Amino acid sequence: MTLRLFDSQSRALRDFVPLQPGRVGIYICGLTTQAPPHIGHVRFAVAFDVLRRWLVRGHGFDVTLVRNVTDLDDKILRKSAESGEDWFALSYRNEVATSEALRLLGVLPPTYEPRAMGHITEMVELMEALVERGHAYAAEDGSGDVYFDVRSWPAYGEVTNQKIDDMAAAEDADPRGKRDPRDFALWKGSKADEPVSASWPTPWGRGRPGWHLECSAMARKYLGDAFDIHGGGVDLRFPHHENEQAQSRAAGLAFTSLWMHNAWVTISGEKMSKSLGNSLLIHEVTKKARPLAVRYYLTAAHYRSMIEFHEGSLAEAEAAVDRIEGFLRRALGAGSAVPAGDEKLPEEFVEAMDDDLGVSGALAAVHEAVTRGNTALDEGEIDEAREVAGLVVAMTDILGVNPLDPAWSSDDSSSSDALGALDVLVRERLAARTAARSARDWATSDAIRDELKAAGITIEDTATGARWSLTRGRGE
Repeated sequence: MTLRLFDSQSRALRDFVPLQPGRVGIYICGLTTQAPPHIGHVRFAVAFDVLRRWLVRGHGFDVTLVRNVTDLDDKILRKSAESGEDWFALSYRNEVATSEALRLLGVLPPTYEPRAMGHITEMVELMEALVERGHAYAAEDGSGDVYFDVRSWPAYGEVTNQKIDDMAAAEDADPRGKRDPRDFALWKGSKADEPVSASWPTPWGRGRPGWHLECSAMARKYLGDAFDIHGGGVDLRFPHHENEQAQSRAAGLAFTSLWMHNAWVTISGEKMSKSLGNSLLIHEVTKKARPLAVRYYLTAAHYRSMIEFHEGSLAEAEAAVDRIEGFLRRALGAGSAVPAGDEKLPEEFVEAMDDDLGVSGALAAVHEAVTRGNTALDEGEIDEAREVAGLVVAMTDILGVNPLDPAWSSDDSSSSDALGALDVLVRERLAARTAARSARDWATSDAIRDELKAAGITIEDTATGARWSLTRGRGE
C-alpha cells in the first residue's frame, strides 16, 4: 500500500517516495535545554517516534533520524545569569533530564543527536557561503551580527505561504544593523554581559550562532544536501522553519522534500508552555500515571490534532492500557514466550497508518482485536486467542504502547520477577477458592475473593476458569 503524508508546505496529502530507494532521512528539531521537559514539550518526540516505527515496520525502510539538542540560546544565557550557574552546566543538566523523560516514554534513541554548539565550524562555513552568494551581510555598526537578507531570496515565505511585506519584524537581534526589519540573525556578536565561553571566532568577530543557522548546518552534516522529511512542532513553522529553508536553499542546498508538523498539548485552550506556568513536568506526571499510560495518552490523538489536557486524561489512558495488557496476560499466561511482533498486520491497521499515520483507526483495530481475543478465551479457543495476542503485540509495538515490551519493565522495579512470583501465589489461592466452590463452601470462596480484592487483585470468572489481574491505583 502507498504511504501518504501531509506536507505542511503544500498543505496537501502526498504519496511518500524517498529520495533513495529503501532509505529515509528525517531531521526533527529537538528540545532547547533551558528547563526540564513538560508533557507538551515532548509530544513531538512521541509523534515522530510513531512515524519512524511505521516507516521501518510497515514499509521496511532504513531510517536515519537526527534529533538535535539546542544547548545554547538567549533563554539559557538569561537563566544561567539569574542562577549563577554556568550556561553549559545548566544546559547539560536539562539535557540529561530530557533524555531520561524520552526514555521513560519509550521513545527510541535517534540515530544521531548532535548538540548545536558542537557544530560551530559547519555553521560558519554555511554563513560564509551565504555572504559570498549575496544572501547575507555583516552589520555595519561593528556589532559582529550577521543577517540573512530576506529580500535577496524571492521564495522567502514559501513554507508558511506568506508574503514578505505581510510578515512581522524579526525580533531575534537589535534591528539597528539590519537592512530590513524582517532580516534574521545568522550570527549574534558577543556582548559585554555574556560569558566568553558562549562565543566563538568568525571573520566578523566573536559571537554565537542564531537558532535557525544551527539546524540547517546540522541537517546538512548528518543527512546531506537533500533529505526526505523535516519535522517539529507547529509553532516552529514560522519563523524557525521558514528561515531554515530559506537560508539552506539560498546556499544551494535542496534541503527537505516534505514538512511535517505536530500540534500542541493545551490546557483550557492555551498552549502548554513553560512561560505560561501551566506545564506538567514529565517526572511529576509519571508519578500520577505509569509511563506507558502517558505514552498512550500522547500517541492516541492524530499528530496534527491538538490534545486538550484535562482531569481524567491519564486515567482514561490507564484504562485503555490496562485492557490491552489484561488480555495479553490472559492469553499468554505467566512464563509464556512473548510473540516477536512480526505477524502480518491487519488490513484496517495498515490502511489507517498509511493514511497520514491515522492512529485513531489503528488503535480501533487494536481494541477490536482485544475484544475478539477475550471472546476466544471465554469460549476456550486458546490457540486463536494466542494468535490474536501476536497481532496485538505487533500493532502496539509500532505505536510504542506494547505493555509486554521490556522498555516498560522499569515502571516497577523487578516487575517481571515479581509478577511471576505473584502469579504462583494467586493461583494457589484461586485453587483453594475453586475447591471451596466445588464443596459449596460459599463463605470460604467469598473470603478468598475479598482477600485478593483487598490486595488489589481483581478476579474474573470465565468459562475456562478464574482469571486475575492487578487493579492499578491512580495517583492523586
